[in-house]
Amino acid sequence: MPVRLTILGSGSSGNCAYVETEETRVLIDAGFSLRQIRQRLASIGRAPENLTGILVTHEHSDHVQSLPALCGKLGIPLYANRPTLEAIEYQYKAKLLCRLFTTGNSFEVGDITVDTFSIPHDAQEPVGFLLRTSAGNIGFLTDLGHATRLVLERVRPANALVLEANHDVKMLQDCPHRPWSLKQRILGRHGHLSNEAAADAAEQIMSTDLRHLYLGHLSSQCNRPELAQRVVGERLQKIGATHVRLELTSQALPCQTLSL
Repeated sequence: MPVRLTILGSGSSGNCAYVETEETRVLIDAGFSLRQIRQRLASIGRAPENLTGILVTHEHSDHVQSLPALCGKLGIPLYANRPTLEAIEYQYKAKLLCRLFTTGNSFEVGDITVDTFSIPHDAQEPVGFLLRTSAGNIGFLTDLGHATRLVLERVRPANALVLEANHDVKMLQDCPHRPWSLKQRILGRHGHLSNEAAADAAEQIMSTDLRHLYLGHLSSQCNRPELAQRVVGERLQKIGATHVRLELTSQALPCQTLSL
């Protein structure tokens, strides 16, 4: 059976993806309300009650908003490292059912092997994931200020990759709605990837195995989808990566389901 990926939504206000194999159904982050996640899963004929687990990259609210409902009310197990779990439980004043992992280690969720690795972001202990299945590998790289050598090496085996392209540097610098302190944080080495930085990362990650590249976590105020697509697309063309299909994610709507 193929592995299926559906980006349920990605942007500055919410991030959530769904991965399904023959035995396993997981969310990667849960940054929308339970109502929204239920509606978006329903659009592909799925329901949160049937989830095997939820993998969490870090504790920021646009990645964990519905965890108290999913884990507390529905009893879906959470997979997180200890610093992230403690931050979430402190934030929501709730104890959550969690299966802890140590960053850098791998673990099994059904028939999926999950590789974890550290990423540079301003959270307690943020991680990226590479989900390995018999049908293909899916990488998740969102919310990172820069792509370290470790990050590049760990996601290089991906056949499909979700990569942050958060902002255009000039649009961010000129944005009247963001204080300078926030702009500095976003532009810093523990902030978010710009379109150009995403293009750099894509070039360094590139392999013959990578077939699908999703640009995620686009800022609604400091980026435009067509701009992100043009910057990264031109880089892929420049390096001859014509075998890669470039896709944009949306805050508002799920992407079409990908089968590997």
